[in-house]
Amino acid sequence: MTLTTLDGSTKIVASDEIDGLRQRLRGPLLQSDSGGYEEATRIWNGVHRKRPGLIAVCTGVADVIDTVNFAREHGLLVSIRGGGHNVAGTALCDGGVAIDLSRLRAVRVNPSTRIADVDPGATLGDLDRETQAFGLVAPAGVVSTTGVAGLTLGGGIGWVRRKYGMTIDNLLSVDMVTADGEFLTASDAEHPDLFWAIRGGGGNFGVITSFRFQLHPLGPLVYLAAPMYPIEHSSDILPRWRDFCDGTSDEVSSFCLFQTLPAAAAFPQAVWNRGVVALPTVYAGSVEDGQKALQPLREMGEPVLDLSGPIPFTALQQAFDWLFPSGGRYYWKTTTLPTLDHRAMATVAEIGASRSSPGTVVGVWQMGGALARVADDATGYGPRSDPWTVNVDASWTDAIEDDRHIAFARDAWTRLQAVSSGGMYLHYGSLEKEDQIKAAYGKNYGRLVEIKTRYDPMNLFRVNQNIRPSA
Repeated sequence: MTLTTLDGSTKIVASDEIDGLRQRLRGPLLQSDSGGYEEATRIWNGVHRKRPGLIAVCTGVADVIDTVNFAREHGLLVSIRGGGHNVAGTALCDGGVAIDLSRLRAVRVNPSTRIADVDPGATLGDLDRETQAFGLVAPAGVVSTTGVAGLTLGGGIGWVRRKYGMTIDNLLSVDMVTADGEFLTASDAEHPDLFWAIRGGGGNFGVITSFRFQLHPLGPLVYLAAPMYPIEHSSDILPRWRDFCDGTSDEVSSFCLFQTLPAAAAFPQAVWNRGVVALPTVYAGSVEDGQKALQPLREMGEPVLDLSGPIPFTALQQAFDWLFPSGGRYYWKTTTLPTLDHRAMATVAEIGASRSSPGTVVGVWQMGGALARVADDATGYGPRSDPWTVNVDASWTDAIEDDRHIAFARDAWTRLQAVSSGGMYLHYGSLEKEDQIKAAYGKNYGRLVEIKTRYDPMNLFRVNQNIRPSA
């Protein structure tokens, strides 16, 4: 069988060696003519249709070890699939070996210690269901179909980010398989350098086979403010929203989203296809306190729609799912802002008003709080002091329009650089150039390279926002 190597060339691997791997694995080893192969190559972002030569559908750690050893010994290109939700499409590779962890979705909660052990194929929906059974949350993302693994390794920001920090700030340890096939646990006490690196360093350092999280009490109900104002009033809404955010407590995590409401039964017909500035904001505390604290958001003008009210945390985590359906086409860019002054607000508003498709969302995330009180060098993530993050989430359905929407996102990102600090949230970016990755990690990049060189000198794990080893 002809397979793709690490340097992009190809090599022939004997069928008896492939059969040997197949016999060692407990899960199936899929080839292009195998039943289940086509389904295994479908990932969330429809832009990416890659076809691995082999897909190892792992059922446990032993399968991961055997597959990593096989790929390393033959010098084969490797990708790692957890939830398969990464916008850059790095869950799969063309012609190489895909390590598919999607069947490993167990979540085990200890309510007395408030600790959860999570398998690498679990989604946020899996995590929320189990933790909310005990009135607990793991700080994570905002779309329930997102994979826990990719989100965590990229940092992880969600609805309770200002109260409890990033997902990586609540990560206690991981079990993982490194490039040499070694199984180990990384934590503050064991392999602390590796634990530092994987918290923000993405999938560069190995295959994570289990995550352990600290949980926090919240739910089952939280208060959500969700007023939506006419998009043409954005020049009035943005400064009021910024001033509100500047005076909030850590319990408040807010967004400002430029979006178009769909012609869907979930929305009143009067607002179908209406461009709005939405201000979805969550209070990580009691519903009563949240209603009082977030009331000003509902009084910033005359909303075209207001969906504010108490909401189950599990429903909140699914509230954005409709914006990002599986199989849609996506290209995202992200950057951070040191200030939301008049120039920055005007730039964001202009981009928000000129979105290239109704499905595209331009969002400003309120950062700060507990997230910003963690030192830049405490984890591999990098600088986190900027109070605002901007996402340009281009979304469309027709492949013939790919170039137009990708160009819009890239142009928007270029325009934002005039008001940006140069930072970015890599998890929400399509594959970036090396200089942009270096900028995202800031002063942490050099140490990340050192750790990458120690644990993966041949850059076996390179299908990602890659940190290249110095070797």
